[in-house]
Amino acid sequence: MPKLGAVTPILRIFDIAKAREFYVGFLSFEVQWEHRFDDNAPLYMAVGRDGCVLHLSEHHGDGAPGIAVRIKVEDIAAFHRELIGKNYRFARPGLEETPWKSHEISVADPFGNRLHFYEEAAA
Repeated sequence: MPKLGAVTPILRIFDIAKAREFYVGFLSFEVQWEHRFDDNAPLYMAVGRDGCVLHLSEHHGDGAPGIAVRIKVEDIAAFHRELIGKNYRFARPGLEETPWKSHEISVADPFGNRLHFYEEAAA
């Protein structure tokens, strides 16, 4: 039987500097690669942290702003402390326990995409 691999969401962005400030500066992702067809073409880039990879795109056909992505985290309390410690001016997310028994940090990027970082609660 065929085996499926990891999912890589494509998130729409509109401002490269704001995308870098949020994904690289605030969330501590690293730019893995960037692509443009020419100097005046939209940017398509990959950012990653640990095993999480996201693609960010200025191309108008690559998704719509406002999507939601769930990202599994190990030690979400430490991740929360890391984010709060950045003192990022545009987001100070809380750490919540959900009715479905997980702990979550939800944050919106500058383009309206929502990232829900979660860790399953111990049984």
